[in-house]
Amino acid sequence: MPTPFRTDQADATVAEAITIAGANGDSIGAYVARPITPGPHGAVVFIHHGPGFDDWSHEVALKFARKGYITVMPHLYHRFGPGTVEEVAARRTAAGGVADDQVVGDIQGAINHIRTIDGHNGKVGVIGPCSGGRQAFLVGTSIPDEVNAVVDLWGGGVVLTPEERTPMRPTSLVDNTAALTAPLLGLFGNDDANPNPEMVNTMEAALQAAGKDYEFHRYDGAGHAFLCYDRPSYRQEQAMDGWSRVWDFFEKHLT
Repeated sequence: MPTPFRTDQADATVAEAITIAGANGDSIGAYVARPITPGPHGAVVFIHHGPGFDDWSHEVALKFARKGYITVMPHLYHRFGPGTVEEVAARRTAAGGVADDQVVGDIQGAINHIRTIDGHNGKVGVIGPCSGGRQAFLVGTSIPDEVNAVVDLWGGGVVLTPEERTPMRPTSLVDNTAALTAPLLGLFGNDDANPNPEMVNTMEAALQAAGKDYEFHRYDGAGHAFLCYDRPSYRQEQAMDGWSRVWDFFEKHLT
């Protein structure tokens, strides 16, 4: 089970910036945080949100390590060069985003790195907010044999109309639901515009039709990014409940 928080081991973790082999063998940056308490430990790939490889995302990755999980967060915008989080994200937007195939390759690289770390128990979960939620679903349906649990935190773009598809995002991922083999947890705000409740309904209908193991939690009074404590969208009550769902889900499937 996740490592209990102890007052005499309040930060029993190590964290560092590293380089991993991503898609096409490219060297990309990543942040790894892991517990120093005895293993074996489950592992998590944390997929940063649309705003980028920012402070909040690093804090969340460290949070998983403090809960007892080996955690790797690949920098999916690494190829857009150095700069502030805002500058790099702007270059990504100007380029039309990041190609789905490249995202899968980069996250496969993070999983490959996890499997080299001593104390890993062999299980890997993927989780992401915003675009990272969509990308977690993408990974779960693209390389299903590599993951044991998938968490989608308000991931927009899982459901796309034909007009919304682009060379970077060529498919509506909900159409690939049958490929998902890992259990899925989804957290959504009912005031969100993308995904809005209708899109979440479409996802849920596809999961039910395919007989998948999933649980969705929808929160009134919350919109996009309700876990992001550094944004006006933060909702404490909904966030606290949401985190409890994440911890329970990963304890069940990664330990």
